[in-house]
Amino acid sequence: MLPGKSAPALPSLDVLGRDLLRVSPGLRVLSIARPLICFTLYILFASQGWWLPAIAAVAGLMFITYVSTSHDLLHRTLGFSKTANEVWLAIIEILVLRSGHAFRTTHLQHHRHFPGDDDIEGKVARLSWWRALLHGVGNQRRLFAWSWHRAPNARAWMAAECACVTALIVTSALLWPVTPVPGVYVILVITSSWLYPLATVWIPHRAEGENALVQTIAVRGRWVPEIFLQHTYHLEHHLYPSVSSHRWPELARRLDPWLRKQGVIPVKLP
Repeated sequence: MLPGKSAPALPSLDVLGRDLLRVSPGLRVLSIARPLICFTLYILFASQGWWLPAIAAVAGLMFITYVSTSHDLLHRTLGFSKTANEVWLAIIEILVLRSGHAFRTTHLQHHRHFPGDDDIEGKVARLSWWRALLHGVGNQRRLFAWSWHRAPNARAWMAAECACVTALIVTSALLWPVTPVPGVYVILVITSSWLYPLATVWIPHRAEGENALVQTIAVRGRWVPEIFLQHTYHLEHHLYPSVSSHRWPELARRLDPWLRKQGVIPVKLP
């Protein structure tokens, strides 16, 4: 974190309630099922030539993995065993042509050092919106290279994930004369990933904030948080990264009295 006024001490999870760390088996199943359903829907729609719903399925897949399933898996907040968590992180991220363990490395660094110079993921927050958008092109390659050098203990996972992603891309190119379905999927996934820095870094963060309470946005609303799978509770996530996205609304409700005392004014949305 950059030098500045320190944030006041946070209420502990013992005070807020350690039940916030629990995720029901049903929600764990839902977390894994949603991206798999989106992927299946793409295959079904694209194979019938229904390209608009197929594109929508990929959009849903990318959104769900970034802000919910993969995000919870990399923070290990869903309650899976260590082995199951690592396997699902790899599978779900390979599905969207990314390395889950590279994603974890850069994202946890972001939580430790935002908005410092050593935060390769969060540095986009210091750019203009259009530069953040342009930064998306090639961003996954940069994040992977950074993670490869910074996390040698995760290289076996990253190498396997990279090999799988490369095989999928090559296979889709070879199959193009037979069917464009895999190739279109690859193109949609890669191009939609270019929005990641703008949508998940630049919009919810404020690099100029003097401490953690004002470096991310607090949002309240009835419908918008549901539509965005609770990812609008970004301040709460940064303050308590061990809490799953499924529990952020309750976390926000319990934390609101303390936030009001600190002068945090949430953005009101529908």
